[in-house]
Amino acid sequence: MISSGLQISGDCRLIGLPNFGSEPYLISIGKHVTISSRVSFVNHDGGTWIFRGQPRFANVIKFGRIVICDNCFIGAGTTIMPGVTIGPNSVVAAASVVTKSVPPNSVAGGVPARVLMDVEEYAEKCLAQNPAYDVEAYRKDKVSELLRLFPRPW
Repeated sequence: MISSGLQISGDCRLIGLPNFGSEPYLISIGKHVTISSRVSFVNHDGGTWIFRGQPRFANVIKFGRIVICDNCFIGAGTTIMPGVTIGPNSVVAAASVVTKSVPPNSVAGGVPARVLMDVEEYAEKCLAQNPAYDVEAYRKDKVSELLRLFPRPW
């Protein structure tokens, strides 16, 4: 993919293989970014195809760069549309459709995605909801510790 012009900085995690679309050279991903599974990058609007047969619109194209800034998390199943920038230190919730840029230090989600809160508020909510778990047991055997916290229902 890098040979296709995709720009991806160091310290990034790709969970599964994202769909970088037909124009990966229009995608730039900063440092310390997680792209979860089934994330799709859409750099063009193929809908222009239906009217390009008309002389007036014969040369119409619609493309846009996608930029994911440093220290971002993109949730599973998200679609990012042309011309979008995800600001630094931001989170995009799973299954979102991002049609507009996300400001720095924001948590965005939905269809279409909108800002839900800032990252500081999200961090405080996560801390307040953090389960009481044995950190050493988690480090030693994550599966066992998570199953202890969240036992199977049957």
